[in-house]
Amino acid sequence: MKGKTLANFIVKVIEEKKGEDIKVLDVKKLTIITDYFVICTGNVSEHCDAISYELEEKLKKKKIIPISVDKGTDSSWIAMDYGSVIVHIMTEEKRRFYDLERIWEEVSPKITSRRKSKS
Repeated sequence: MKGKTLANFIVKVIEEKKGEDIKVLDVKKLTIITDYFVICTGNVSEHCDAISYELEEKLKKKKIIPISVDKGTDSSWIAMDYGSVIVHIMTEEKRRFYDLERIWEEVSPKITSRRKSKS
């Protein structure tokens, strides 16, 4: 499973764990490091941890192992590299501060995204 199929599966898992404000950025024409970023918000660091744990477990069952996982010191921003997809799970504070969507959308205003709003 790669690319868009993997990104869509990741979105589904995040939705199941109640991740919020999910956005998929298609960056394959902008960088060689990955094809897609999946960005979501967890309520608190523990929620971010729970989302990342669930992703690792569900993908491991499909024999998909991350190249790397960086949880930092407090899990307020977790980056999971699956090659064609890099997942960013962030608390609202970190997400607002770093504003990855704005950075990538400034590079390419035509960037493809799928947004899930808070319910």
